[in-house]
Formats: sequence, C-alpha cells, structure tokens
Amino acid sequence: MDNKTLYTIIVHSENFAGLLNQVTAVFTRRQINIESLNVSASSIKGVHKYTITAWTDKDTIEKVVKQIEKKIDVIQAHYFTDDEIYFHEIALYKVSTPEFQENKEASKVIRRHNARIVEVNPVFAIVEKNGTSDEITSLYGELRALNCVLQFVRSGRVAITTSCFERVNEFLATREARYNESKREGEGQA
Repeated sequence: MDNKTLYTIIVHSENFAGLLNQVTAVFTRRQINIESLNVSASSIKGVHKYTITAWTDKDTIEKVVKQIEKKIDVIQAHYFTDDEIYFHEIALYKVSTPEFQENKEASKVIRRHNARIVEVNPVFAIVEKNGTSDEITSLYGELRALNCVLQFVRSGRVAITTSCFERVNEFLATREARYNESKREGEGQA
C-alpha cells in the first residue's frame, strides 16, 4: 500500500432507497476497495450517516468525496484521518465452552483485553469486545491460539469527529435560515 492512508469518509444523506448503491459505485469506478461500511440513522431526524473506510491517497479521496457530494440525496460528505476522529468497532467471538473452561489462560485473555462474556451455555460462550480494529484482531489471534473460537464477526467502524461542532448540523441550520429568509422575502412581494 504505497503512500496510502486509511481514510474514514462520513456521509450524511436523506434516507432514500438506492443511495447506498450510488455511493459505493463511486469507489468501484475508481477501483478502491471499501474496508468497512456502516450505515445508520443519525442524531438528526430523517438524516442517515454512512461511515466508510478505505485505503487510498489524499488526491483520490478528495475526488471521491466530491463525487459523493454531487449525489442528489447527499447532504454532506467529509473525509478524515484517524487522528481527526474517535472511532470504534464491536466484535463478537463465539467460543467453545468446554475448551474455554479447560484452558486457564482463556479468562485471563478476556480480562487483559477488557472484553466481556455476554452469554454462556454448555456448548458455547459469546465474548464481546469493542475497540480499535487492532485490539479486536489481537483478541481474535489470542483466542484462536487457544483453539476455542467457533465463530467471529465484527462490525464496521463507527466514528465521530473530534472537533467541537458537527459540520452537518451547521450546514443544515444555515440552509434552513436561507430557506426561511427567502420565504419571508417571497411573502413580502406577494
């Protein structure tokens, strides 16, 4: 990955069918592999947030974000490096209960990684870990070395900016103020 950085792209959009396909097509056309993708409702009613990670260079990510912002239903899109955001992932590890209980090191590994056991039955236990990608991968490696992992799944990245304000909130407030001003001017002309 020569001169490539892991960028996190945060896209705010209206919630319309087909937009996810349009956004991912921007990456496909440029032959950029999406590392993780998380889509959810945001704190703003009617606005969804896409959190996408991809390895690329600064010039390319700038072009990608500009193309995404041109989509009709996209409100705003921004890209960030890891030092500009706070991010986490969540992972679930299904481990064999008998093998887990037989190995004294297993519970030490769980505690050392600040993970927690959320379900236990005679056949399997579910371990939950949230943290960075490296922390999640590290726990997986240690549990796998203990030969007790039955299944493993992880989420995409969730992220928020470390700045004191949310750009999309500021943008929407400005847009609404302009709309209300033009509406008052229109009423004055009538």
